[in-house]
Amino acid sequence: MNQKEFEAVIRLPANIRYEYFVKKVVDFEEIWGLYDDGWAMTSDDNGNLLLPFWPKKEFAEYCASEEWSNYNAHRISLEAFINDWLPGMQKDRHKPSIFWNRDDSAVMEIHVLLNDLEQELENY
Repeated sequence: MNQKEFEAVIRLPANIRYEYFVKKVVDFEEIWGLYDDGWAMTSDDNGNLLLPFWPKKEFAEYCASEEWSNYNAHRISLEAFINDWLPGMQKDRHKPSIFWNRDDSAVMEIHVLLNDLEQELENY
């Protein structure tokens, strides 16, 4: 990905970045998170725990700043994300924060994200 594409995508509204995320993670069969002795987490205004995920390593690395400055981008296979991560997050009542850009993200219900991923997988 070149710098021009990176800058154009990172500035998109959260809902469009979410759509980009779904297409890219299905296309490349990988998701990126930030890890350093545990996965990067944040919370919403109601105190709900959120786990941030990105479609490409470059976007995750861009967000490894401030409180996450010691974190490194870590790959998660799409299969593990669907079969292990999402059920575990649902059990723990954590929500996915999709494609944070240091400003906002799309915070999704797990069943919505899972449905969108499965629908996109049907195109392959």
